[in-house]
Amino acid sequence: MGRAFEFRKARKMKRWSAMSKAFTRIGKDIVMAVKEGGPDPDSNSRLRAVIQNAKSVNMPKDNIERAIKRASDKSQGDYKEVLFEGYAQHGIAILIETATDNNTRTVANVRSYFNKCDGSLGTSGSVVFMFDHTCNFKIKGEDLDLEELELELIDYGVEEIFEDTDEDEDGNEVSSVMIYAPFESFGNIQSYLEEHNIEIISSGFERIPQVTKKLTPEQAEDVEKLLEKLEEDDDVQNVYHTMEETTDE
Repeated sequence: MGRAFEFRKARKMKRWSAMSKAFTRIGKDIVMAVKEGGPDPDSNSRLRAVIQNAKSVNMPKDNIERAIKRASDKSQGDYKEVLFEGYAQHGIAILIETATDNNTRTVANVRSYFNKCDGSLGTSGSVVFMFDHTCNFKIKGEDLDLEELELELIDYGVEEIFEDTDEDEDGNEVSSVMIYAPFESFGNIQSYLEEHNIEIISSGFERIPQVTKKLTPEQAEDVEKLLEKLEEDDDVQNVYHTMEETTDE
């Protein structure tokens, strides 16, 4: 298995860990998608993807429809996507994706977290090159020949396909298939899956560290303090780092 598999395995228990945080993030994604391409998911592929993600974390249909309606209102402000880069203690590179309607507030907050945790906020381009920007799709895997699908999708830039498991609301193990490819391949892969009636459970973008660094438990605890502060901020969508993560499996 490749880096995407290991990255997914280590992170999947942490991502969207708090339901309220998941809804906040998706609400912002809906606003940005509607502002960019309109409120009709049939003609707005980005909105289609966000709605799939909302359903995957059990966001109620009424919440989704309200968010789309609110985003369509001209008085609704837009969110700007801003990337922050820096270093935590022990030389761990940190990359933070934010969606903010007040960049001054977000910059001040992010800088304060780094300062409080003995890290340093860097300049644009200082760590982003250490991460591969990827897109991913989780699809239903029943009746799919993975080898055949991989051969079909190689021309679309797909780099890794592997089986994955999650638990449903009743604690039962549910199988799915994960697809990873470069960031710019998202639209072509989404079109292929939709045209071939392959059900997309969720999709998104991630930044996979090219190299990770192993820390002692005490050092890792220092870094975790900064990661927790960042992840608790409402303006923060995702946090990536180069610290080697342990898995729960």
